Amino acid sequence: MTRFMLILVYICLAAAGTTTISAADENFDVRHHLSTVSRYGVVKDITSNSFVPSKIPEHCTPIHLNLVARHGTRAPTKKKMREFDALASRLEVLLHDAKELKQSSNKIPSWFWGWKSPWKGKLIGGELICEGEDDLYHLGIRIRDMFPELFDEDYRPDIYPIKATQVPRASASAVAFGMGLFSGKGNLGPGRHRAFAVISESRASDTVLRFHDCCQNYKSFRRSQEPAVDKLKEPVLDEISTALVQRYGLNFTRKDTSSLWLLCKQEASLLEIYDQACGLFSPSEVALLEWTDDVEIFILKGYGNSLNYRMGVPLLQDVIESMEQAIKAKEEGYVPGSYEKARLRFAHAETLLPFSCLLGLFLEGSEFDRIQREEPLQLPPKPPQKRNWKGSIVAPFAGNNVLVLYSCPDNNSSKYFVHVQHNEHPVPMPGCKNSDLCPFDVFKQQIAAPHLKHDYDALCNVNVEQSENRHASSRISKLLSWLFNCKNVDAQAHHFEL
Repeated sequence: MTRFMLILVYICLAAAGTTTISAADENFDVRHHLSTVSRYGVVKDITSNSFVPSKIPEHCTPIHLNLVARHGTRAPTKKKMREFDALASRLEVLLHDAKELKQSSNKIPSWFWGWKSPWKGKLIGGELICEGEDDLYHLGIRIRDMFPELFDEDYRPDIYPIKATQVPRASASAVAFGMGLFSGKGNLGPGRHRAFAVISESRASDTVLRFHDCCQNYKSFRRSQEPAVDKLKEPVLDEISTALVQRYGLNFTRKDTSSLWLLCKQEASLLEIYDQACGLFSPSEVALLEWTDDVEIFILKGYGNSLNYRMGVPLLQDVIESMEQAIKAKEEGYVPGSYEKARLRFAHAETLLPFSCLLGLFLEGSEFDRIQREEPLQLPPKPPQKRNWKGSIVAPFAGNNVLVLYSCPDNNSSKYFVHVQHNEHPVPMPGCKNSDLCPFDVFKQQIAAPHLKHDYDALCNVNVEQSENRHASSRISKLLSWLFNCKNVDAQAHHFEL
């Protein structure tokens, strides 16, 4: 079904071509259109003007906080750095061809001549950079200031457990956040910092924060869909490539356009350079390229397939259990310092995106009911139509979901409520009548329960195990046949592999 939908969209895009955005160019900020490469400080305050957040009743007090955050701004990965080196070589070829054909150089961007990748010669990639550290450090300070009742105790790892994946940029993000959260509460240095623990599970078994790495069925699904996603992008890339050829007089290919768009995102986000690669594209072209990125994460990491987010059930279960433990501590009158008050997690876009989907965030109209029935959703609408699903908002660098559990003893209908924030702003939950404040029982039954009925191993590994069992059974049959058919021993031994 998913592949069929992609083919239909591809046909429609091929017929439609690119679309012009009517917004005035001077009001266009490319930094708001970098999909998941967006800097947190640039996009975190972009919210829906139509949503009116709930007012937390005065008699309600926060008793527990869950945080799921993506790592901060990172350097390009090794794969991307290799692509930029290849782009530098490709630009040399394009310029040489233009000279050979004696084309005018007036239209050629001056920065093309002699351009080399800013990351040329780097041996490592993907590490957290200073801007990413700064985003997480100040996020820690702001969350502490927003919920002083939760962070009024001395640090202990069982009160404020901090967990990160084994990937260095995630654990470094956890350290930066913790330095902000606990700043002024220790005796280390002029900032009165203090030591704290960051716990990581092995990559091979971390089903809470790196469930995508442990899910064999998801890996198979992603490999099977990536060619179709690339095909889906082709009409947009082809149209923009044609426009670039006419605009600059160089024989740009689809691959060139893709690499230049990648460079634009990295230059704008990491280097604050907006007039080189990004300057090649018009605002309408940037919007379309952004859309292709958003569609890709929708299909491979978001609502495009239920496995994308249902494999995150261990994380959702961990969140629910932490809330239930906090309620038990409140109900049974545990003494301060004897129970957990916040659970803080640092991971990746592949963690944050599925978790947001499990909560039902960024859906439109009746889409929540459809995912509850495990029905496929339509792809995000193409510009200039508006859409809720934008990578720059759903999962920018340092993007995060905060779930705060409130105790409201004077409330007649429910004593406990869950308040959900995305990137530090209240966000509506379709499963709770589009409110950001949801009774815990409703949150548990309407939002979490339909997902928690699924078992992680059944979702991720059953088909793989069945395939392995069939393969093992086949090998055993061959072995028995070989053992009892003495006449064909030599022939069987030649072909049989145990």
